[in-house]
Amino acid sequence: MSLQLERLENNMARLTIEVPAEELEGAIEKAYQKNKNKISIPGFRKGKVPRKMIEKMYGKEVFYEDAANELIPSAYEKALDECEEEIVSSPKIEVTQIEAGKPFIFTAEAALKPEVKLGKYKGVKIDKIETETTDEEVEAALNKERENNARTISVEDRAVKDKDMTVIDFEGFVDGVAFEGGKGENYPLTIGSGAFIPGFEEQLIGAEIGKETEVNVTFPEDYHAEDLKGKAAVFKCTVKEIKEKELPELDDEFASEVSEFDTLAEYKEELKKKLSERKESEARNKKEDAVIEAIVTDSEMEIPEAMLETQTRQMADEFAGRLRMQGLSVEQYFQFTGLNEQLMFEQIKPQALKRIQSRLVLEAVAEAEKFEVTDEDLEKEYARMGEIYQMEVEKVKEMLGDSHVEQIKKDIAIQKAVDFVVENAKEGKTAAKSAKAKKEDQAE
Repeated sequence: MSLQLERLENNMARLTIEVPAEELEGAIEKAYQKNKNKISIPGFRKGKVPRKMIEKMYGKEVFYEDAANELIPSAYEKALDECEEEIVSSPKIEVTQIEAGKPFIFTAEAALKPEVKLGKYKGVKIDKIETETTDEEVEAALNKERENNARTISVEDRAVKDKDMTVIDFEGFVDGVAFEGGKGENYPLTIGSGAFIPGFEEQLIGAEIGKETEVNVTFPEDYHAEDLKGKAAVFKCTVKEIKEKELPELDDEFASEVSEFDTLAEYKEELKKKLSERKESEARNKKEDAVIEAIVTDSEMEIPEAMLETQTRQMADEFAGRLRMQGLSVEQYFQFTGLNEQLMFEQIKPQALKRIQSRLVLEAVAEAEKFEVTDEDLEKEYARMGEIYQMEVEKVKEMLGDSHVEQIKKDIAIQKAVDFVVENAKEGKTAAKSAKAKKEDQAE
């Protein structure tokens, strides 16, 4: 196999890959063996028609497409191994020569890894991120735990209040005529949930069990049903059940039931500790994002469209995988959201661009600082993977090929770059805020 690389505009390249004629012949023969049982010619039993007879009947190119599909993946993979440039997108393949007895030649257009002109990455200024846990936040966490441990009790001696869980029958009318989809029976509705159109739930407050209540609303202009957009409607509603949550008392007994602590004071301290740890972790992530974003803004790079498309596709596939884990298909997701593949891609694209830019600048920082990945670094990563997948470290090593190990090394170097730029960042007022403060001072 031979390879030629031609640089194109916008960080694109054309790889011309030539496969020897004998390899093409082997692929054609393989295609014949695969398809011969599907071909019938009078005078021959199925599967016994000679290849030359088939080629004479249907043309020599009859097996070319299957042969090309057989050769291209492995030949392109070898080309990537030989290529000194780093390819960062899926290729656009075009066959330029396929003929028995001659070399098989095809081209692959793909994006090259862009060069990054790093801006400032040491001492980057970012906004200070508050990590102190307040008493109000601890109280909010306590109340949330109370909500989680509340009892639901039926109410029969009063009218509907905000936050009540009700069961209702309803029927909607526009200009005195019932409309399709406007009727429901034994419908569960929590008052204040926002599940119905604006104004509906609030008008049920004060309604009594078994008594019909009229609710007057106007459908929003962007309502999904075309014939109801902006229309005034009257719903005749009957409340059939009212339930409310009964919250437990905040005392030592509550603390002992929901935690390992005997007193409410101890439980509060533990909650505060956990909230502080979470805020520290969130602050760290926010700080990382802010620092990397600042470095990206101050750096220069030209991202090829093909690279962006490949990253977008990859992230869309990751999202589809997460949906499947939740028991949803992409098609179902589109039905629920009103999106389609193109709209979803448009939504993902900005995130894909951010991911590309972030990784490129961090790779550039790792290279500029000459970070090395040691055997100790690798062993720590193998041990971490072993914990995640509940495997022995040696088993993890056996499963990883050379390409996976190289990717792990890159990821470790990038993490070192992240740690470096974050540790060297300066928290305080950003340049924009300082300028604003200066302007306010001048105005005074």
